[in-house]
Amino acid sequence: QVQLVESGGGLVQAGGSLRLSCVASGRTFSRSAMGWFRQAPGKEREFVATITWAGITTHYADSVKGRFTISRDNAKNTVYLQMNSLKPEDTAVYYCAARSDYELGTVPYEYDYWGQGTQVTVSS
Repeated sequence: QVQLVESGGGLVQAGGSLRLSCVASGRTFSRSAMGWFRQAPGKEREFVATITWAGITTHYADSVKGRFTISRDNAKNTVYLQMNSLKPEDTAVYYCAARSDYELGTVPYEYDYWGQGTQVTVSS
């Protein structure tokens, strides 16, 4: 089992920045690819970013490419999502997820463990 706890969400004006953190506990975190997803009201959960277990390879949704950066610190069992140049359309609940695999994953069914989510609200 893996437990994931996100933090760092909040209310920010358009153009601002936030950094989300996700702390993992349980089974070996360093062997798991990690991802961030988001879900806005009335919409399906969508992929945001993913990172391999070694932290060398990353992949982003087109909507956040160049604005968001995913990273991880395996010594701290933590994955981060740095969000810059935020837009109102980035408003959503953001979820951290872990795979039982070291490769990148871009769809929710590829992930086995999920955090409870953290709200990000971007005002115009």
